[in-house]
Amino acid sequence: MQKVVSIKELQLQANAIRQDIIKMLLEANSGHTAGPLGMADIFTALYYNILHHDPKNPQWSERDRVILSNGHICAVLYTALAHTGYFPIEELKTFRKINSRLQGHPNRLDIPGVENSSGPLAQGISIAAGIAYAAKMDKQNHNVFCMMSDGEHQEGQAWEALMFIGNKKLTNFIGIMDRNNIQIDGYVEQLMPLEPLKKKLEAFHFTVYEIDGNNMEQILKTLQYVVKHQEEATKPTFIIAKTIPGKGVSFMENKYEWHGKPPKKEEAELALKELDTERERILKE
Repeated sequence: MQKVVSIKELQLQANAIRQDIIKMLLEANSGHTAGPLGMADIFTALYYNILHHDPKNPQWSERDRVILSNGHICAVLYTALAHTGYFPIEELKTFRKINSRLQGHPNRLDIPGVENSSGPLAQGISIAAGIAYAAKMDKQNHNVFCMMSDGEHQEGQAWEALMFIGNKKLTNFIGIMDRNNIQIDGYVEQLMPLEPLKKKLEAFHFTVYEIDGNNMEQILKTLQYVVKHQEEATKPTFIIAKTIPGKGVSFMENKYEWHGKPPKKEEAELALKELDTERERILKE
């Protein structure tokens, strides 16, 4: 698909995705808010600028694969897919409703563009490992982008999968961690600390980048560099994206209480007003 190059265009698109996330969560009266808002910039950069994909041909054999391990943030995946043409944007209003294709955790058999069914945390990392390994065996050139949370790295399966990826030198694997430091019952570093995270990942034979996951220019620069230098890479890539949960809505930002609850009508109206203000600011720049 045609790539959007302008940082400003990407920022505006991320803002539009955030607005639709708020609207669909309000309509459903169910779902996760903080994570999807925090990851909107990264999903925008991926689907509009980085990925090799074709919404008109979702099963294109040469497409890059996006594996969503932390399936509970699927609102941002659905919105990115809808905005890039995989299905009508109007369908977002059916999120989490009976008989909707847009379940609370994605089902790969229901929705074009969804590569894995997810729910149990950390399993997506193992799925991505298998897909990346199979691609290497078949001498295919597509990349496997694995989106994951920081909290799921409190589970042993995550590290077993990462050990496999590092050991097999799966340079077509690009892991992106939403390092927002929240989970449903508190802050990650208080409940089960992950630090020193970068050193651990390097010990598992990854090339590790730490970025501001809400800085579009930094996101784009890092992802473009990684993809451009894939052929010469000797290790798999892991990007620790430090994001603000609830990004763009002041009363949601950095509050773990917004991990797994939707906004009420008055809260949604306030959120959309703030996002409209941010949109106007971007337009004036």
